Amino acid sequence: MYEDTPQELVHDLFSEAVFGSHALGRPVIGTADVISTISRRAIAAYHRAMYTGGNIVVSAAGSVTHDRFLALLQRAERQSAPERRGAHVRRPLVQAPPPGLRFQRKETEQYHLCLGAPGISRSDRRRFAASLLDGILGGSASSRLFQEIREKRGMAYSVYSFASQYTDTGLVGFYVGTREENLGPAVEIAIEQLGEIGAGKLRKGELERAKESLKGRITLSMESTSNRMSRLGKSLISDTELLGFDRIIREIDSVDADAVAELARVLLAPERLSAAGVGPDEERFRAAVGRANATLVPRAAA
Repeated sequence: MYEDTPQELVHDLFSEAVFGSHALGRPVIGTADVISTISRRAIAAYHRAMYTGGNIVVSAAGSVTHDRFLALLQRAERQSAPERRGAHVRRPLVQAPPPGLRFQRKETEQYHLCLGAPGISRSDRRRFAASLLDGILGGSASSRLFQEIREKRGMAYSVYSFASQYTDTGLVGFYVGTREENLGPAVEIAIEQLGEIGAGKLRKGELERAKESLKGRITLSMESTSNRMSRLGKSLISDTELLGFDRIIREIDSVDADAVAELARVLLAPERLSAAGVGPDEERFRAAVGRANATLVPRAAA
């Protein structure tokens, strides 16, 4: 079912295009070929190896004191007597592979395309600038990609940017789902907007609106107990500093236009871009992404 949802499938293809054979390039859900070979014994062995004290992080938020929480955990630990092993950590990404190209042919009405590159880690100080870049580029209905591609020209119903941050790297890019005749022009418009941001040509009030939007989303997220719990857990898992709310707001406010422009130039330079697509014709897809990174298609062919 997942593979029959092209707007989701293209993101798995994109991760593979960016990270290649590294673990970050694999689909989280797995592949049908691998899943079909897994035995009950393999699942039990994995459970014994991975679900141990050294691998487990427990976080909580809500109407519970820290001491009461610890007491509950200690009681559970005594009852289960977990095996104490060190945490299992995936191999870090020392250096990203060259930009890649992935395409899966499907008889879809639209082409589904992702373009982007490796991003920054969860602990990188530039992560606040990265969030603002994402907001300006394609993170909302007032963003550049949404306005230029969907609102002004009607080329696509769905177009947005995205950014993920891991312990040692990240992923940045944009998605567009559009008809065949609009695929190349939509890519050109996106690259043009990236170039403008990288050149420091931010529009009047654009950065300020992105800051207020980001601060508003963070403020609203703090109203959710489950979000607070997840935030604590992610900080522990990724071994990153847990910043207070006031500190986060100050960090966002301190980002200037030059920092956003520099990040756009560094992360989304044309020569760094990888591409993934789902659609009926690979040649049409290759012609479109060639407008973004002229070296990508020849490299993939080689």
